[in-house]
Amino acid sequence: MARVVLAMSGGVDSSVAAHLLLEQGHDVIGVFMRHGHQSPVACTTESSPGRDALEAIQLPVVSNPATDRLDHQQGCCTAADAEDARRIADKLSIPFYALNLDQEFSQIIDYFVAEYTAGRTPNPCVQCNNWIKFGKLFDYADSVDAEFVATGHYARLQPRPGRSPELLRGCDDRKDQSYVLFGIQRGYLSRMLLPVGEYEKPAIRRIAAQLGMNVAEKKDSQEICFVTQGRYDEFVRNQREPVDTSGDLVMADGTIVGEHTGIEGFTVGQRKGLGVALGEPKFVIRIEPETRRVVLGDRKELGRSELTASETNWLVDFADISEECEVQIRYNTAPVLATVRLLANKRLQVHFREPQHGVAPGQAVVCYDGQRTLGGGWIE
Repeated sequence: MARVVLAMSGGVDSSVAAHLLLEQGHDVIGVFMRHGHQSPVACTTESSPGRDALEAIQLPVVSNPATDRLDHQQGCCTAADAEDARRIADKLSIPFYALNLDQEFSQIIDYFVAEYTAGRTPNPCVQCNNWIKFGKLFDYADSVDAEFVATGHYARLQPRPGRSPELLRGCDDRKDQSYVLFGIQRGYLSRMLLPVGEYEKPAIRRIAAQLGMNVAEKKDSQEICFVTQGRYDEFVRNQREPVDTSGDLVMADGTIVGEHTGIEGFTVGQRKGLGVALGEPKFVIRIEPETRRVVLGDRKELGRSELTASETNWLVDFADISEECEVQIRYNTAPVLATVRLLANKRLQVHFREPQHGVAPGQAVVCYDGQRTLGGGWIE
């Protein structure tokens, strides 16, 4: 029986993951990752190894001055989520603790703000996995003599004798989350457990209902956990020093068609909310942080036949990376065939068979060989 630290978010996936791990005979310690950007909730704790690394959940209220609010209440780290996670832990009779990760989450927020300010489209959920869920949680696991760290991600691990396990897509194609795991350190694969990856989402909900879990029908989190209300661009402005990022809206030929209040309000591929009516659909095809121009064009002008990525991370040996593979340029897009070439300084060049729309600097490009996740990098 192995000791496992399980990241519990209060959702149905990590809740059922706790049950599945117990069924497999593991000694499970539930951990809620506190980041201090939600309203307060109190949680009881129990004694366990590494108690000095823990504290009761006391999530302070942080006001968000956004005025144009969107429905962002469904997050993954709210006070209600913490309470749901605690109830599940009590129901399953496993220890449950909160890790104070305010500083680490602040690093993610700084990254989020810096990327949008630079005209890029960040992916904080990937960085959360890299830096926290499969980063800091391993430090905590070591402090409590735990062999594994587990989460409720829809992905799978395939053991290989004498080699690191392979990261595979989850069985549920609609929920597959291997894309957001591409950046974890390869050496951690042998210490990871992903128990729900072998199931489809409806089956996970059925298990939760059969166990009488109150989260069986809980909606999936859809938003970034630290932007619970308001618009992303407003959050960015409220987090940074005053800086003028306003500029012109221009067509590809340079014709000025309007003005915008900040490049942080745009992402490549965006069609709605451009702030200008042009009589026919236009898309953001490019953001120029140096000139603060947002360039608009037709869908055809949005297409890109290649991209370059930096800061690559590979989960397999270079010899296992074929010149032709499938690549995915966003979490919710289908993989497409492409030719890839490894460059110096941890960079990657990708040539698509057919032009792709919405290739956004700041997003991740992830390479696959069928079900196998090979690795990827950050789009330049």
